[in-house]
Amino acid sequence: MQFARINDVAIHYQVIGGPADKPVLVFVNSLGTDFRIWRDVIVRLAGDFAIVVYDKRGHGLSEVGQTPYSMEDLAVELAGLLDLLTVKNAYVCGLSIGGMIAQALFERRPDLVKALILCDTAHKIGTAETWNARIEKVEAEGIEAIADGVLEKWFTAAFRRPENTSFAGYRNMLVRQPLTGYLATCAAVRDADLTEVARHISVPTLCVVGDQDRSTPPELVLSTSRLIADARYEVITDAGHIPCIEQPETLTAVIRTFIRSITN
Repeated sequence: MQFARINDVAIHYQVIGGPADKPVLVFVNSLGTDFRIWRDVIVRLAGDFAIVVYDKRGHGLSEVGQTPYSMEDLAVELAGLLDLLTVKNAYVCGLSIGGMIAQALFERRPDLVKALILCDTAHKIGTAETWNARIEKVEAEGIEAIADGVLEKWFTAAFRRPENTSFAGYRNMLVRQPLTGYLATCAAVRDADLTEVARHISVPTLCVVGDQDRSTPPELVLSTSRLIADARYEVITDAGHIPCIEQPETLTAVIRTFIRSITN
């Protein structure tokens, strides 16, 4: 395992080497998960590209750090990690809040971003009312109290069938996230409006979404793609909010096609 202290927070990350003449791919995970959600995509890309994954603060094996968080804090954290690793001109792929972090990173440090893959994310997610209701519920009763409702938005009914042991595992991942980090990250999403940031994105961008995503539905992701000049939009069938888990082969193919289209 690899750890680095970024802005006084111990961050868990992993670097997988690849050809020096190919882009570096950076994957940023969603709220309530850790970087293991990318495993089945990474195994299909490893060897062809260098890859960086990490647990943002308050998730996985990274420290919680000081709260509250802002989206800028999370973008500064990613910038610090990429500076430490001397990575520039990365292809940044972010899921949900990870996609918001990717947009904020472009705004703050465009030198680090060659292209964006915005996966099941948007310029603004949810309302203050919905996020405050979630925060209050979790503060009072813990993540377990909201887990079933969240998982219904994350995954298709087919994936949520009782005999699917993978579903049980991802439920464990959600409920075992650090409570303080989860709450602080909810507040960061609540307070973030990246509409103007999206309008000024000037690198090649792919917006991709699962057709059954109930957290950031296709129409929301489409609206984000329309804010970004020349952004591409793709829908992955038979997937909810986390297609890297439900449809990793399809998502990997979409990523490869996008990279080929802008590097050839």
